[in-house]
Order: sequence, then structure tokens, then C-alpha cells
Amino acid sequence: MKKNYTNLREFIDLLEKEGELVHITQEVSPYLEISHITNLASKSPNGGKALLFENVTGSRFPVITNAFGSPKRICLALGVSYLDELGERISKILNVDPPGSFRDMTSMLPVALDVVKSFPRPPKKSKAPCQEVVYTGDEVDLLQIPVLHCWPRDGGPFVTLPLVFTRSLLTGRRNVGMYRLQIFDRNTTGMHWHIHKDGSHFYNEYVKAGRRMEVAVAIGTDPATTYAATAPLPRGMDEMILAGFIRQKPVPMVKCLTVDMEVPAEAEFVLEGYVDPGETRKEGPFGDHTGYYSLVDEYPVFHVTAVTHRKNAIYSATVVGRPPMEDCYLAKATERLFLPLLGAVIPEIKNYYFPWEGVFHNIVVVSIEKEYPGQAQKVMHGLWGQGQMSYCKAIVTVDADVDPKDGDAVLREFLERLDVNSDILITRGILDVLDHSAPDPLYGGKIGIDLTSRLRTESPRYSDSDSRALSPSIDTVLGELTQTTKVDSDCRIIAEGVNRILLISIEKGSLEDPRKLTGDLLGSNGLGYFNIFIVFDHDIDLSDNSLILWKLFNNVDPVRDIRIEGNRVVIDACKKGIVDQHTREWPEDIVMTSEVVDRIREKGISFR
Repeated sequence: MKKNYTNLREFIDLLEKEGELVHITQEVSPYLEISHITNLASKSPNGGKALLFENVTGSRFPVITNAFGSPKRICLALGVSYLDELGERISKILNVDPPGSFRDMTSMLPVALDVVKSFPRPPKKSKAPCQEVVYTGDEVDLLQIPVLHCWPRDGGPFVTLPLVFTRSLLTGRRNVGMYRLQIFDRNTTGMHWHIHKDGSHFYNEYVKAGRRMEVAVAIGTDPATTYAATAPLPRGMDEMILAGFIRQKPVPMVKCLTVDMEVPAEAEFVLEGYVDPGETRKEGPFGDHTGYYSLVDEYPVFHVTAVTHRKNAIYSATVVGRPPMEDCYLAKATERLFLPLLGAVIPEIKNYYFPWEGVFHNIVVVSIEKEYPGQAQKVMHGLWGQGQMSYCKAIVTVDADVDPKDGDAVLREFLERLDVNSDILITRGILDVLDHSAPDPLYGGKIGIDLTSRLRTESPRYSDSDSRALSPSIDTVLGELTQTTKVDSDCRIIAEGVNRILLISIEKGSLEDPRKLTGDLLGSNGLGYFNIFIVFDHDIDLSDNSLILWKLFNNVDPVRDIRIEGNRVVIDACKKGIVDQHTREWPEDIVMTSEVVDRIREKGISFR
């Protein structure tokens, strides 16, 4: 297996040889059509195929999408047989003991060399491929690049796979992040760095100093370099060193032509320019990886002073939306890569798993080696204090012998073990900027759920003697729901243990007083068999497990939307509005227009 691609083209060649690439030769538009085809491929079994669009309306450049979007392709991209292989390489470095003899020192050389050869270097070629074609000043025209307009309500076309290079004004250290760029016109874009990101932190340094900030953006690099820009490294760590570590050879870097920055010499496109302190423009909406549109907000403006690219350049893009999509596989690589680092900080952690439906900042399942009372809660608080993990809204802990990625096993633990009154920890803390459920942005409710075994020194869990009673029929439950709520609803019963769950879909807006729904459910004698109620909007298909988990993980603020009485709980996973004391705008689900769906169907484009 090839491990150290020089550039994107070598990776595309390998995808071709491996039967992982589909050539789309029919003419397709970068306005919605490419993203719709990509979404269909992403939702295919095992992520479908990578797509190379060779005939793009209004552009001479081909477009590749979904290049990383399958278990096989993400491993090919990172040069591994399985994703934990990278974590194992990191473990070797973390577990090196101080040398006790000359022989010990020599045995450390392979590890040391593995790190040293990760540092970026100047290119060997006299002219960097990324600068074969150069446009500066008035020649710059971003509209010539086939940037995708991904979803119908997007504010415009967005560069979705950019490597944004910035440098700290105070330390001179480089950062490479992946921040989307909305194309405003021929030579300006938005610069969407979130408030928690290093790019935004560096920008604030320039704002305080009143100085212009130089920026460079690379598009279409070798897979390891592209991945490294997505990795949540500690502030001050150079992502190009991580890229070199993954590639097992340095990333060649070349000086830009109009700004004092370096970029990967083998990139397909490079945008050079600057951001002026304090200059912002409305950016968005954007169909985001949460499956919802992120809302319009003010972000800095990136002024492009030069566009350079390879001859016959290939434009690389990703399309995000309701999971699973390509970004899920990039995030999965991060999950496996950072497990050893997290274990070094919190050693009782044995494994963890981010369900895709939680969009990688809403829920994580963690298996731990439990040795003392309260250890599960200690791990929860520890994770909420660790870097990117601090944005996670929900943490579920299980024993070390439970596989966190086995959803059925975790559900069994939940049904058989959960003591609603003592196993649930609700608190407040910082949230990802894309969390829309909290009443306030960036800060809101968090929940920890302890499903670990109770130790002898811990109080026993609540036990319900009626837990094995015969479950009522659906018709009986529907009748009770109608009597309780006075409106029609649908339901699904999950009752295979101590805990009995009733999923309910209902039109909250048709209730006489939606605020009373929680109390009505808890107070209904006819529904006394159930101790966990989860309420969804009326249009939710309760038989679709992925859909209900996605709504549950995304739509709930634990402080506001969870009510516990004794060993019973109601969770409101519906959309929120003023009646729910939610004054923020609630984002819309991402849905493609029927016109585009019909048009692509009529073209008969095969993406398999």
C-alpha cells in the first residue's frame, strides 16, 4: 500500500487502480448538481465511490469529491491498513522510556528519526507545481474556479476543503486550519474561522495590534496534508509536522509570491491575500455537517492578491450535510489517531466512539477501567476540560468490556442499567459554535450518563419490580396518548429491560399549552409503564433509528429540555421556539430541491 503520496494526483491514480473512482463525463453544474450527486454517493453503502467530474459547466477545471468518504478510502489516504495503526505509531513515541544505556539510546533512533523526518522542507524542484500558472492584481478572478454552491439556501458558493495558513503575530508559529470560504466576488471571500479556533485566536492578535494579517490558502493537497488541517492539534503545534508524520516524509513548502507565507508546493490551487483587522461582512447561510444550515453571521473578509495553480489543475471539494458523509471518515480518523493521546492524559480510558448522528461534538461513548466510586463522573469532567473534547455535549461511560461502537451493546447497557435518578449528571459548559439547541450561543447544558457497573462500595441502582411486566399494545398506548395530550400522535415502544422507553411524535404547535406536555406525560396513570419519554416533531419517522438519534443528539439542551422526577424522565427533542424560552433562530434541515433531484435523475448519471 502506498503511504506517502507526493500530491493529490498520485492519490487519484491509486483510487483509479483500486476501483474506487467513478468518472462523471456528462456536463454537470457546480450549482447544486455536483453536491446532489455527491450526497447520493455518500449515502450509498460504505460511502460509495470517489467522484471525478470531468465536464463542469462554466469551468475548464475538473472537480473531485468524496475522495476520503469510505472506510477503505480513508485508510488508503492515510497509508494505513486500519485507522488505529496511526495511533499505534504515536503510542510508540509516547511510551519511550529514558535511555539507561548506549544500547537503549540506539534502540530509540528509529523513533527519533520518525519524528525528525516529519518536519516540512523546501521543494526539490526549481519551480513549485502550485505556481505553474500565476494571476495577480486585476487578473485575479475566483469565479473561474468551479467552487460549489452546495445547498439551495446557501449564501453562495463555498470553498469547502481549504487549508488556511496563518501565523501568530506574537510567536510566529504557523497554524493550518480548515475554514470554509464563501466567494463574495472576483477577489474577496469570507473567512469563517470559529471563535474557538486557532485562526480566530491569531486574528485577534492582529486586531489588537491594528495590523493587517497575511493569509494563504491551499486547495487540493496530498491526502495526509489535507487531513492534517482538520486535526484538532493543541495550539502552537504545526499541522505540517503531523502531515509529515503521517506521510513518513516531509511536506515540501514554497514561499508565496505576494505574502510572507509558505504553502505546500504540490497543491493544485493557492490563494494568497490578507485580512484587515475589524473588517467583516455577513457570511452564510451554509448547509453544514450537522445536517442543518448554519446561520448568517459577521466574519472577516479575505482579500485575494494572487491565485496560482498547477497546469490542468483539479479542484478538490467536499460536500457536508446530514451524516453519513465524507467528513465522517475524516473525523473517524481523528478519533482513532487521538485515542493514545487522550489515554495518556486520562489513563482509565480504554476506548471511545463518536456516533455519526452526534456530528462529532454532541455525544461520545467512552469505555473505562473503573476502580473506585465516582470514577465515571471524574472522567466526564476530565473530558470536558480537554481541548476539543470540551465542546462535547453528552458523554456516556460504559465498562471496559463494552465496545463503545457497538450500538446494540450500549443500548442494552442503557436499558438494563440506567438509574435515571442517580446515573445522570447535568451541568453547563462551553459548546461548539454549531450547537443550535442551547438558549444562548456557545454555552449551554451538558449531560453525562454513567452506565458502568456499581462497585461494592457504591449505592445500588434503583430496581423496578414491574420492569418485566407485559408491555401494553401500541393501540392502547396511542389511546392513552390521545387522552393525555388531546391531539393525535404516533409512538414506538422500546421495552427490553429495567427501563422502558416510549418514543412519541407529535405536533407540539397544535397542543393547547405545549409547556404542559412534559408534566402531562409524567402525570398520566395510563402511561405509568414507561419511565423514559422522548418527544419528537410530528414529521419524524420513529422507525428510522439514525434519524431519531440525529434529532435527539442535536435538538436537546440538557438543562432546559430534560425533566426528571424520581426514576422517570421526559426528553424534548422537538424544534424549539419562543414558547420553549428559545429566542435564537432555529436552523432549517438541509434538503435538496425537487427540481435538482429530478434533473439529475433525468440525466441518468451513474455514481456507482
